[in-house]
Amino acid sequence: MSIEKSTIQNLRQDYRSASLNEEDVNQNPYLQFEKWFSEALNAKVLEPNAMTLATADANCIPQARIVLLKEFTEQGFVFYTNYDSAKGKQIAENPHAALLFFWGDLERQIRIEGVVEKVSDDESTQYFQSRPKGSQLGALASPQSQTIPNRKFLEDKLNSLVEEYGVKDIPKPEHWGGYRVIPNKIEFWQGRSNRLHDRLAYVQEKDQSWKFERLAP
Repeated sequence: MSIEKSTIQNLRQDYRSASLNEEDVNQNPYLQFEKWFSEALNAKVLEPNAMTLATADANCIPQARIVLLKEFTEQGFVFYTNYDSAKGKQIAENPHAALLFFWGDLERQIRIEGVVEKVSDDESTQYFQSRPKGSQLGALASPQSQTIPNRKFLEDKLNSLVEEYGVKDIPKPEHWGGYRVIPNKIEFWQGRSNRLHDRLAYVQEKDQSWKFERLAP
């Protein structure tokens, strides 16, 4: 391998663009998320809804990947996928997950931990029907996370589906739909100089209220 260890170790960025103080944040973590998400949109961050989703199977072996946030309310954070995918199988075995948003341009990240449930079939169908036709066909064509022989396998399957459906409506596959991550902890991180970053966390209490605390960086 040609990259020197020292080259990696010397990669450093000093964060100076903003601070995060208790008096500046909303006491409702969802409203604080909405504020930061809006600022990411206004800053034209590339795909601000891209988030790392971490799941683990029944043996607590983790996996992580990028998925796209498609809705957030005070009921939770929603993404869509193939239920038979690796993440879908892990969620079925262990319905706990973590989400991570990182917006480097704003020197910010948001960490979310919680439990996972499926959204209703009506919600999944409504979203599926709003997708571009190519994305709908892709959901039908791809046996997500399964081993396939080659790229041609997917292309042949897609071409077959294009011929089958033509201009007809494409039904949502039974194996495809949404999940909602229902948080019990949401942490907002603002990069600061000398690695003394600001970390403010909301932790849900048994009565569903939120406890607010500052964490050491």
